[in-house]
Amino acid sequence: MKLDRVQISDFRNLDSLSFRPNKNLNVFIGENGSGKSSILEALHYLGFARSFRTSKHKNVIQNNKDSFTVYCSSVNEEEGGTVNKLGISRARDDTCVVNINGVKSKKASDLVSCLPIQIFTPQSSDLLLGAPKLRRRYLDWLLFHVEHNFNLEASIFSKSLKQLNAIYKQNQNTQPDDGYWIDLFCKQSNTITDQRHNILTDGLIPMIYSILTDFLPEFCFEISYYRGWEKELTLEQCIAKNSVKDRRNGFVSVGPHKADLRVKIDGTSAHEVLSRGQLRMLVASMQLAQTLFLQTKTKRASIFLLDDIGAELDEAKRSIFVSKLVKSNTQLFVTAIDTKQLDFVKNYNDKTVFHVEHGHVREEI
Repeated sequence: MKLDRVQISDFRNLDSLSFRPNKNLNVFIGENGSGKSSILEALHYLGFARSFRTSKHKNVIQNNKDSFTVYCSSVNEEEGGTVNKLGISRARDDTCVVNINGVKSKKASDLVSCLPIQIFTPQSSDLLLGAPKLRRRYLDWLLFHVEHNFNLEASIFSKSLKQLNAIYKQNQNTQPDDGYWIDLFCKQSNTITDQRHNILTDGLIPMIYSILTDFLPEFCFEISYYRGWEKELTLEQCIAKNSVKDRRNGFVSVGPHKADLRVKIDGTSAHEVLSRGQLRMLVASMQLAQTLFLQTKTKRASIFLLDDIGAELDEAKRSIFVSKLVKSNTQLFVTAIDTKQLDFVKNYNDKTVFHVEHGHVREEI
């Protein structure tokens, strides 16, 4: 799936913007505050139904407007060039309306499933510096796009966890429906854990290792998955073992909601060994592996947003990263302050360069 036309209205400093992206490489050049990152932020809404810069949707709506709209037409090359028309609108009251080929829906997941979009920003290092939930989200994004039933399984799991936590917060030893929710929780937990484990061992980890030999060949990495409870016990046994403590605290302390993807170098967490630039290249390797894995399993190409490529990446690393993305048949959107940060793109004939100024875009001739 590749974007063929993009229209953005009333989004930050973008009043009414329309452009036709290149199916391979798109470069947006502009000063800070020109609107180039806002373009990527708007595209991000098509793949996630949320911003990567703020948790409040109203913050991206222009001051005198009630809502914003992002619309695109996309070409599905995997299905012989089928054209899809997709859009999303969010209002100040937080309502969300998505439009898929003229059919409106309030389920953002309907839109998100159509466009596998990834983003790499100066804050992407948080994947390894931040809380485990970010690394679980990394795995679950891939499962969402690869395993058709994952979204349903994850939804049932979340419901069972919410119910159990509610029971535990009552701080009572037993409840009439205790057993039912524990059984459902364990069943869904094992399903999600198996899916995460399979996707890692089925190719994702080997792909990360392979890419790292080009990105960071001076280090030997160890990637492992912690499932969220003791290796020696079943989840049922762990729940029973922790029951008194968990009921006292009011939440279930074991399960896939406590899982983590651990990346180490010689037994030490990678973020404690690597520089900021090296850490970004590690994250880049992990995201590139996602792209390649998705394409291998589904034959679908990703859309990749690369914001402020010059931040903490030297030219050699930038060149390697962009080159591998282009070769993976990914549609790439890159932002930079000036062309000096992207001298290497002169080597690519199939590209479009856009100049962004005061919320307006001009295609370079």
